[in-house]
Amino acid sequence: MRLLKRAEYEAVYGAGQRRSSPQFAVFFRSQLAIPREASGNQAAGPGPVSRFGISVKKALGGAVVRNRIRRRIRDILRRNRTEIPSGWDIVIHPRSSVAEAPFAPLETELVRLLRGLRPKT
Repeated sequence: MRLLKRAEYEAVYGAGQRRSSPQFAVFFRSQLAIPREASGNQAAGPGPVSRFGISVKKALGGAVVRNRIRRRIRDILRRNRTEIPSGWDIVIHPRSSVAEAPFAPLETELVRLLRGLRPKT
């Protein structure tokens, strides 16, 4: 599922946490604080499904480059859906080096970041 509205992105930035790596900055917020109806998270099956947003700055390149980065990230998320914890709203910010990086190291790095999502204690 995707985050679509500006308010959803702002909620993740404002009330969430951040993890970084050389290629990505990942902002995340637990969905437990949000009523299920309000979150728009009506997926079939037990438990909430993580929702994702991808924010690629114009500084990373033209539309073709930015769309290619988005497609690569969506493919990583699709291929590793079972390894990503559920119940989170996640916004991914790729850094400039993502445009030229090979796919396999990007996949490894992003999955490692997403696997480690844990609330602050």
